[in-house]
Amino acid sequence: MQRLLDGYLRFRRDVFPKWKDRFRLLADRQAPEVLFITCADSRVVPDLILQTEPGDMFLCRTAGNIVPPHGQMAGGVSATIEYAVEVLEVAHIIVCGHSDCGAIKAMFDRRDLSRLPITAKWLGFIEPAWKYLEAGIPDDPRELHRALIRANVIAQFENLKTHPAVACALAHQRLAVHGWYYDILTGAIDAYDQRERKFAPLEQLAQPTSRPQI
Repeated sequence: MQRLLDGYLRFRRDVFPKWKDRFRLLADRQAPEVLFITCADSRVVPDLILQTEPGDMFLCRTAGNIVPPHGQMAGGVSATIEYAVEVLEVAHIIVCGHSDCGAIKAMFDRRDLSRLPITAKWLGFIEPAWKYLEAGIPDDPRELHRALIRANVIAQFENLKTHPAVACALAHQRLAVHGWYYDILTGAIDAYDQRERKFAPLEQLAQPTSRPQI
């Protein structure tokens, strides 16, 4: 806890004064272009990875970067998606999974989650990922785990499109949705290509600028 308090004091003393004009603009309004849905894992830090600034992204973090299909579980994820699309009018939604995901590992290992009934119910939304598993995965637990994480990104990406606000915005070409896989060890991101139905390095899509663009 002391580390957090020390960090807050540094923020107030050294960081906030440099950003005060930006925060003044953000004090009573926000207009992010992106809804970023990712795992609650502490190793995934979107603003660090993408070098974004306050106000750039609307964030939604859930165990396993799960997006329940519309109507199956009304809750914070569905409300966040609806608000981001209908009120904030974001132009992009990104569903981002990551390497060494504990939620996927629990499903992959078929762990006993009887003492975590809410978690067990939530992780049930990962089950459809098996049908998106790419062919030809080596018979190796680590490779299969990695492939299942990517398949889960696709599964949640497809669930996202069942939400009425998203479906309507997509139909009117006001919104683009993306599926990403972030590797903690290398810092690399692979993006899901919907036409090719495979992941490819994000660098192939990124344009070199003074500030990274999505």
